[in-house]
Amino acid sequence: MKKKHDFDGFTVSLTLDEDGDWLAAFVELPTVSAFSSNPEFALDELKTAWEGIKKSYRQKKEPIPVAPSKKNYSGQFNVRIDKRTHRALAMEAAQAGVSLNALVAHKLAVAGTTSSKKAA
Repeated sequence: MKKKHDFDGFTVSLTLDEDGDWLAAFVELPTVSAFSSNPEFALDELKTAWEGIKKSYRQKKEPIPVAPSKKNYSGQFNVRIDKRTHRALAMEAAQAGVSLNALVAHKLAVAGTTSSKKAA
């Protein structure tokens, strides 16, 4: 029976390297990784490494990293862009009869959907 590993919401990448070893790593924290001759052992080693890292953070009284999937988001962020891009987007929004915020939110949503389909 396969073990269920808990990696606190971090995404795990499991790949076979050129030497035939399995590498397990956190996508969001690429410095946290482990390897073994089979995938289950690599995951076990990653779990051990992660527990050791959390222990080290606790001993140093530092906050343990939180996976992006576990964080709360406000839905707001600021982006600095080139003035020409800003102008072009503002003109496009005006022509479409929508706010600049609505136009950019739509473009980001479409781009996110497109990139999710490519990754699948």
